Amino acid sequence: MHDIFFYIFAALTLGCGALVLASRNPVTSAMFLVLTIASMAGLFVLLNAFFLAAVQVLVYAGAVMVLFLFVIMLLNLREEERRAIKRFSLVIGLVAVGAVGAILVNTVIRSGVGQDLQPKLAGGTIELGRLLFTQYLLPFEIVSVLLLVAMVGVVLLSKKDLK
Repeated sequence: MHDIFFYIFAALTLGCGALVLASRNPVTSAMFLVLTIASMAGLFVLLNAFFLAAVQVLVYAGAVMVLFLFVIMLLNLREEERRAIKRFSLVIGLVAVGAVGAILVNTVIRSGVGQDLQPKLAGGTIELGRLLFTQYLLPFEIVSVLLLVAMVGVVLLSKKDLK
């Protein structure tokens, strides 16, 4: 039963992720991104990482997606006009996707999938908090400053001329 749920959540994650890219409407694309994030939270639950699943839903699907939607609404983005795809760009894109796919397949083959590997993730928050505020304190602070700069940028972009 565990494997069935894994395949369901993995298919939902991949499908919704593809729909994020395929959708021309920015609001619809953002909603598909919320579904992708929720499906990934389901995968975290299957790994017994309940805290990461909750953070995934609360932070990414909640706060970050609300911020994205506000930016989309403030910038008044409309459905993108269809434009011709250049053949060179298409070929380069397909080569890049093929290379990433080959690396992924090679990694899966060498990883020993199916050898009854069990995750060693307990899902607790004590070790995560200890690592976050000791070893990874600088990246944590850098991310917080980047989010602050992004919020200031949104305010400046949405500001109307008062002239």
